[in-house]
Amino acid sequence: MSASPHSASSRHFDVIVIGGGGAGMMCAAGAGQRGRRVLVIDHATKLAEKIRISGGGRCNFTNLEVGIGNYLSRNPQFCRSALSRYTPGHFIEQVNRHGIAWHEREHGQLFCDDSAQDIIDMLRAECDDGNVSWAMPCKLDGIARGDTDEARFLLDTSHGRFSCHSLVVATGGLAIPKIGASPLGYKIAEQFGLPVVAPKPALVPLTLPPDELAIYKELAGMAFDAVAECGAGRFRENLLFTHRGLSGPVILQVSSYWQARDYGGGVGGGDDGGSQITINLFPAEDVRQWLAEHARSKALLGNLLAERLPRRFAHAWCDERGWNRPANQFNPRELDAIASALQGWQISPDGTLGYAKAEVTLGGVDTRALSSKTMEAREVPGLYFIGEVMDVTGHLGGYNFQWAWASGHAAGLAA
Repeated sequence: MSASPHSASSRHFDVIVIGGGGAGMMCAAGAGQRGRRVLVIDHATKLAEKIRISGGGRCNFTNLEVGIGNYLSRNPQFCRSALSRYTPGHFIEQVNRHGIAWHEREHGQLFCDDSAQDIIDMLRAECDDGNVSWAMPCKLDGIARGDTDEARFLLDTSHGRFSCHSLVVATGGLAIPKIGASPLGYKIAEQFGLPVVAPKPALVPLTLPPDELAIYKELAGMAFDAVAECGAGRFRENLLFTHRGLSGPVILQVSSYWQARDYGGGVGGGDDGGSQITINLFPAEDVRQWLAEHARSKALLGNLLAERLPRRFAHAWCDERGWNRPANQFNPRELDAIASALQGWQISPDGTLGYAKAEVTLGGVDTRALSSKTMEAREVPGLYFIGEVMDVTGHLGGYNFQWAWASGHAAGLAA
């Protein structure tokens, strides 16, 4: 379909946005409302599928605690400008203006009361206010340089050839391929000479090597509160055992830092970010003191730990270390070792469940080649990159949507 009411009958536009997701619509609306003639092209038949399925269908559309510390990038200061100029408050104001009911959950996360479709409809209405034109589904066959300043880019598509003065790439990353994720944005960057930080799955469940999996795979479905750390990432939320390894919010969060360990440059909190993840199984209390209080107990250590941890996990964890004997049989040095292990359980994942299970993509178009104010390529006038296609990856909890809104807003004011 060519999405009505503004179909792409013209061949030339001031701005063409490739990608009709959150960032793309945010940019298109902003540019259109400035009086620019805007076309959005997208290969999908349904608009903004990633928004629609997000947050269990209710879209965790932002977070009240947004700051640059919630993002990973090889250029960590890059996101500061856009985030400061378009804040969660700005997006909330827009949501309220459209009469969308919402609520706050833990950790500052904001969700729609009813449906993620409310956010899609809001962004579409904002685009309509800017008289944005649409071409979707529309396959992009190639991009060439134009020979005039007015038509700097020529796009060959399944809807014919279009030209534009400004081209905005909002194609997203590689996560969730079943809804159409593709490497198109990276290919466009490379075509125009921009470097790309090698993409990886992020906010993704981790797999365990066979020897560790053999110990814990029978615990699949079990979850409990824990702290997980890797490099500069430290989070406290639920940890979940799966048939393949570990998941749950705390693992999804720390997975991005574990994935960033090969990038260097301090992305993961060090030159390599660490190949291990450290888990504190007793995040809420002094475990050494707790053990001392039970030092004379005749109960098995596994049974004691079951007061604080799921019983089957407590016994499996003790059995693995040969520690499942009465607490009164441990000397003070051994109790110290047990305390250290409980607060510093080291796991060494052997991989992830990949893009099919990832929330977002780590890496992307190197932001050192872009303007932090406008998102424009420094060496290619008129070419912009916004949203997940860039090397800016947020934590779980609405941060990636806020980056979509902020980067889309920045480009929409400039393109």
